[in-house]
Amino acid sequence: MAKKEKPEKIICQNKTARINYFIEDTYEAGIVLAGTEVKALRDGKGNLKDSYVAVKDEEIYLYGMHIGPYSHGNISNHEPERVRKLLMHKREIRRLYGKSREKGFTLIPLKVYFNNSRIKVEIGVGRGKKLYDKREDIKLKEDRRAMERGLRSRSREG
Repeated sequence: MAKKEKPEKIICQNKTARINYFIEDTYEAGIVLAGTEVKALRDGKGNLKDSYVAVKDEEIYLYGMHIGPYSHGNISNHEPERVRKLLMHKREIRRLYGKSREKGFTLIPLKVYFNNSRIKVEIGVGRGKKLYDKREDIKLKEDRRAMERGLRSRSREG
């Protein structure tokens, strides 16, 4: 009998990433954590704001991710904003390195989530948006909301 797969539980998301970047491609990576970091993430104390991913010496690292201190941790509690190593295949790391070297592309962590009791990071390869692109997205979102409002009001009347 096959095991039931649990749905992924999202710990934290980088909401500004999709606002500030066009996400071209996404990758999944494991993350190296200390014991108190895992427990703090289970409590939902992760934050991806202002974090980024970089390739260094054919290894991939996550910079700027804040994991709050674990409430029941002792003197050996973790450092909140340390550099964390990500786990991927060499082939994928080389591909990401090549894409990050192209003009205008950057590597951004999109979300951190549990996948069958393992913590994973979703990395996006993105290109920065210009101000007019952001305005266009806002306009499209407002138009969509107005259309939905109109449909709802019609369904109530009829």
